[in-house]
Amino acid sequence: MKYPKIAPSLLAADFARLAVEIDKVSAGGADFLHLDVMDGHFVPNISFGLPVIESVRKVTKMELDTHLMLTDPVPFISAFKKAGSDSLTIHAELSDPSAVIAAIRSHGLKCGLAVNPDTPVVALFPHLEQLDLALIMSVEPGFGGQAFQPHTLNKVRELAAEIARRGLDLPIQIDGGVNVDNAAKCRSAGAQLLVAGSAVFRSPDPARAIAVLRG
Repeated sequence: MKYPKIAPSLLAADFARLAVEIDKVSAGGADFLHLDVMDGHFVPNISFGLPVIESVRKVTKMELDTHLMLTDPVPFISAFKKAGSDSLTIHAELSDPSAVIAAIRSHGLKCGLAVNPDTPVVALFPHLEQLDLALIMSVEPGFGGQAFQPHTLNKVRELAAEIARRGLDLPIQIDGGVNVDNAAKCRSAGAQLLVAGSAVFRSPDPARAIAVLRG
């Protein structure tokens, strides 16, 4: 698989023109779409849910990488699959991430695990063999448009070293404040999946923005 891959974050799109926005980034070379689902409990914000994912699925064949910022994701896994999600990423900060990972796997979906900026990266380590991606949050989850936190690059490096030590084929995703100014540092640290919202959807030239992010 060729890396890096670029995932525009739907949260930064113009929802009044969603199909047009998705076509624009798809034509611009985006590899997949990143969908942030928030419940107002795990994070202090609410974004969108199943009807939006169903609508997105109807207008694109791109992979839908769905980031669940939910206190209790398990009851909704089958519904997210039915809506069209290809992968579900949950948080290591949940009380029992192993059980949720197993539930996602049982539905035939790909699974990711995320850590917040202040959570030690070692929280991911017990689960690496069960994952399809490992996500380092480079902002506090819950709101788009935040400034990138540079210290999170050290977590990317530490995670990349552990993945290499175990001989795993596990891509590292980074999400939050990623833009054309810091993308090279993200790639250099070991991130292979770059989530970018405003840097792509609000660019006057999304294709160029994606190309620069990809390096």
